[in-house]
Amino acid sequence: MTVESDVQTGAHAAPEAPVAPAPAGNPALLGLITFLPSGVTLGLWFLGYLDTAALPGGMIPIVSLSAGLFLMISAVWAARLAANTVAAIFGVFSAFWLSFGALLTGLTSGWWGVADAAAVANVQRTYLLSFTLVFILLTLATLRLPIAFTAGFVFVDITFALAFLGVSTGNAGLFPIAGITTLIFCAIFAYILFDGFAQDLGGKAMPLGNALVK
Repeated sequence: MTVESDVQTGAHAAPEAPVAPAPAGNPALLGLITFLPSGVTLGLWFLGYLDTAALPGGMIPIVSLSAGLFLMISAVWAARLAANTVAAIFGVFSAFWLSFGALLTGLTSGWWGVADAAAVANVQRTYLLSFTLVFILLTLATLRLPIAFTAGFVFVDITFALAFLGVSTGNAGLFPIAGITTLIFCAIFAYILFDGFAQDLGGKAMPLGNALVK
């Protein structure tokens, strides 16, 4: 066997099959699907399915664990993928749900030393105003995302603004409207979730609309 024949034999050898790339991680699937139960619960609370005149301690497990904990996991997952905007979005929503659970825990158990109704309303008003401003900032900062995301964030902004005004003015009639807007943004995020599942399972992308800012 000569060197020339070896080279010719190698030249006709079948090329190795390319290695398939590893599937890309998508923390949005985990984040959105664990966000929705708490979002729906919040909407039902605003609508009066749970007593809006009291602080239902039964909400604490779902807002703290279903949303708060798993959105934190999704944020860490996204950060490890260098998906910085996704990590920030999930991080701020995780911060809201975890702090909301802590707020409910403290106010229903008296841990924070807040007892009378006026003090409770003041704490809630400050809390809601802070997150309203942050969510408005988030909406404006993410206008380069498809419009479905912007629409979802806008309804989040409206919900928090209505809740803040309801607590500040004592107008309980604003809470059912906040419940409707809550269920609307849940429906929008559910649509985005379906798009994520469809693409992850090999289907076609669903239309999410063009970004408002190019």
